[in-house]
Amino acid sequence: MPDMALPLAPPLSPMLAKLAETVPTGDEWSYEPKWDGFRGIVFRDGPKIEIMSRDKRTLERYFPELLGVLADALPARCVVDGEIVIPGADGLEFDALLQRIHPAESRVNMLAEKTPSSFVVFDLLALDKKVLMDAPLADRRAALVDALGAPKRKSTDATIKEVATTGKSHRRFLIGPWTEDADEAEGWLDRYERIGLDGVVAKKLDSPYEPNKRGWIKVKQQRTCDCVVGGYRLNKTGDGIGSLLLGLYDADKDLHYVGHTSGFKAQERRDLLARLSKLEGKGGFGRGRTPGGPSRWTGGKDTSWVAIRPELVCEVGFDRLLGGRFRHAVSFLNWRPDRKPSSCTFDQLPDFLRPF
Repeated sequence: MPDMALPLAPPLSPMLAKLAETVPTGDEWSYEPKWDGFRGIVFRDGPKIEIMSRDKRTLERYFPELLGVLADALPARCVVDGEIVIPGADGLEFDALLQRIHPAESRVNMLAEKTPSSFVVFDLLALDKKVLMDAPLADRRAALVDALGAPKRKSTDATIKEVATTGKSHRRFLIGPWTEDADEAEGWLDRYERIGLDGVVAKKLDSPYEPNKRGWIKVKQQRTCDCVVGGYRLNKTGDGIGSLLLGLYDADKDLHYVGHTSGFKAQERRDLLARLSKLEGKGGFGRGRTPGGPSRWTGGKDTSWVAIRPELVCEVGFDRLLGGRFRHAVSFLNWRPDRKPSSCTFDQLPDFLRPF
């Protein structure tokens, strides 16, 4: 970690958002796209640049191609908040971001050339010797635009497309767009989900920047899906269910693992274990994608699981599907005894979410 003579020194926790069901309205609110990427706070002191993740890990090792981009775009001494994304022909590619977190430098460098990342900046926290976190969001934005010598703003729709997709107008460093029109922001949820928009973030124009506080609001597209329960994992104590393993059938009637759901109460976990133990056996996962074992993403956690016959169907709530798997946490809604397991196919999803 380089020594820096900045008024804000790493590590610094980012300001966060809490989930809401609807976009808040009122003159005090401003709205930004929620990008499907890695959060990054950038500290720059002349030639020294550090990119810090939300969990206070340095990221420049995994995105070396950003160092030159940031050096060209940022003031000589500043701290900014933003998002690392990888645009593709059809939208943001989160899988490509995940592949960057790799121990081999040679592989990281190869991917940096093959699928270069971009940085979307949306907040200015410090400039030269001045800390700006106590200033209202509206003032911080004005200072950011002034510090970057930014050109006249494009429409928010044009900038969203420029961030998310590659093309002639694509740039590697951009100021994230915003609007004060709640209807416009809500429209983003439907129009741009297919190119990687992860939702909408609402921020009060007079709000300061408060590290590690959930002072913003995030709204995501919410959907439901009927899934087959093809297995389970035990909880830590082994006396109940930790999570249900969910699957959907493809056109060839192969069951593919799409994610898990958990969050059951203690008695529910024990009751579920008694119920599912009677269904243990083959017939579920096997020919399609199966629940994975240990990997660098699981951090050595116990990922063993128990297969059950595919006889139970449950309805779950989710926001995104990426590469045929649920992108974020999945909420259990209810059991669906009225649904046949064979009817739980990828066809119930919108076309652009289907992997097959």
